[in-house]
Amino acid sequence: MPADLSPIDKAKFVAARRACDYVEDGMKLGLGTGSTAAWLVRCLGERVAEGLRITGVPTSTRTAELAREAGIRVTSLDEARWLDLTIDGADEYDGALNLIKGGGGALLQEKIVATASDRMVVIADGSKKVDTLGAFPLPVEVIPFGWQTSKVLLEEALEGLDVMGTDSSLRMNGETPFVTDEGNFILDLHLNRIGNARQLALVLNQIPGVVENGLFIDICDVVITGYGDGRVEVHDINEGRTDEVKYDLTEETNIFSDRD
Repeated sequence: MPADLSPIDKAKFVAARRACDYVEDGMKLGLGTGSTAAWLVRCLGERVAEGLRITGVPTSTRTAELAREAGIRVTSLDEARWLDLTIDGADEYDGALNLIKGGGGALLQEKIVATASDRMVVIADGSKKVDTLGAFPLPVEVIPFGWQTSKVLLEEALEGLDVMGTDSSLRMNGETPFVTDEGNFILDLHLNRIGNARQLALVLNQIPGVVENGLFIDICDVVITGYGDGRVEVHDINEGRTDEVKYDLTEETNIFSDRD
């Protein structure tokens, strides 16, 4: 692992490294999508090379490809049926470990996999921690048919909810709409602040054309937050405590060593 990582990549790396401690031999493991989750897959690949036996259920085609390259056995959720643990990233999280996810466009598979797991561990850098959700645009996956109608209905519904903004935009991939692995579109809601995330999640999923939204409520058990100096905070909401460790990032050949 190179020693000249940027501070943000160091933060993501140490969070992923700490999350590996939750993985035990023989586990069926949900593998998240995104830049932080990619660090996890690389770290797990090193442990698999050392003899760890796990089966991964990826939440996107991108993660599946990366997992196979890392030597991780990959299967489908239908085949695995139930998972011991899911480890994934987040775009935002608050003190109650409610999340906004979907910045990478895989929110539907991510939510299905997370809720089919005994535990969900989120790995993130310190910038993802917020007092109130909503600064990051909230992704909502919609079917392509009638997406403009769904957009109007979404914005009308937001008028009566505890949010600061009601605008939405179709996510693009260059000149064409971004398309999810399921063939759907994503509308990003620019809310600025979400006063009642639970209520919002329920309302959004009642709108015709909406497949799923990026609010993860009462799903996450642990958030592992990494920082550029090697510090890692572990917030376990079930145990009601926060622990801290620090990794030594000063030596290129020994980036995995703990600092006393």
